[in-house]
Amino acid sequence: MRIDGFEIGLNCRPFIIAEMSGNHNQSLARALEIVEAAVKSGAHALKLQTYTAYTMTLDLDEREFFIDDPNSLWHGNTLYSLYQQAYTPWEWHKPIMDRARELGLVCFSTPFDETAVDFLESLDAPCYKIASFENTDIPLIKRVAATGKPLIISTGMANIAELDETVQAARANGCDDLILLKCTSNYPASPEDSNLRTIPHMRELFNCEVGLSDHTAGVGAAIAAVSLGATVIEKHFTLSRADGGVDSAFSLEPDEMRCLVDESERAWQALGWVSYGPTNSEKDSLVFRRSLYITEDMKAGDMLTKDNLRAIRPGYGLAPKYYEMLMGKRINRDVRKGTPMEWQMCWR
Repeated sequence: MRIDGFEIGLNCRPFIIAEMSGNHNQSLARALEIVEAAVKSGAHALKLQTYTAYTMTLDLDEREFFIDDPNSLWHGNTLYSLYQQAYTPWEWHKPIMDRARELGLVCFSTPFDETAVDFLESLDAPCYKIASFENTDIPLIKRVAATGKPLIISTGMANIAELDETVQAARANGCDDLILLKCTSNYPASPEDSNLRTIPHMRELFNCEVGLSDHTAGVGAAIAAVSLGATVIEKHFTLSRADGGVDSAFSLEPDEMRCLVDESERAWQALGWVSYGPTNSEKDSLVFRRSLYITEDMKAGDMLTKDNLRAIRPGYGLAPKYYEMLMGKRINRDVRKGTPMEWQMCWR
């Protein structure tokens, strides 16, 4: 699978997505700084979110429209006011996407309704992402799939039946290139809730590329995901958590994003394939294995004992497995201390 020139798959380095979300803090200048920081950090893609508060919810400050959970990062906000703080103005999308393209960064977005899809199509978005909270919005899935572009779907909260319905809807409506992201829809998420062993199961079950949309702190979960076959990693990204912002608490800073890019690639390189025996790079080290050496000066006819034959480094003599077989045999010539043991040195 390819997204805007980048190959994605088990034989390719992990595709790293920096999620801007609302970390622009309502400043276009900051948004453009985030683009440049993402490029310098080595990320391959930048993701936006395309919605308005009006298309997301109702402007009410009561009941379920008010965030009353004291454990929530957004406690005390209404849903409407939260989305007003977090949304990326639609007129910013083009300059952000243009700047990303200039710098070689894939830039795409998460649409939250059909008007957002139409708008992103007008900007020639290279692919689309469906957020976890919309992964059961089948009409939206169908509309995005109909673009024929690669589709990335976060799977937070969805059970297997729901995911099957989502995947079938995507494939039946024109999506040939599908990526599912294991996701835990807590902000921040705990490693204990990440259940990364789902990744290879999801790949087998739905026969598609699988990755991780990660809301945990640090990069540990993402690196572990790569070892389990994740080919795409998405992490929220900010210039500095100290600057605040709706998603800053669980976002990576530039140095951390660089660490994620480097370490995820290193983890992928380390996977290799099933292999036993020395690698090409190890062959020169075989000489440093232990082997059997004469450890005392000996005369022809002397008997090999534990006092004059030992397994030591380097590895030019017979293998240590022959030690017991050689005990008690007599040598057929004079040998000096430090001579590697050979079969030809023994009487037959």
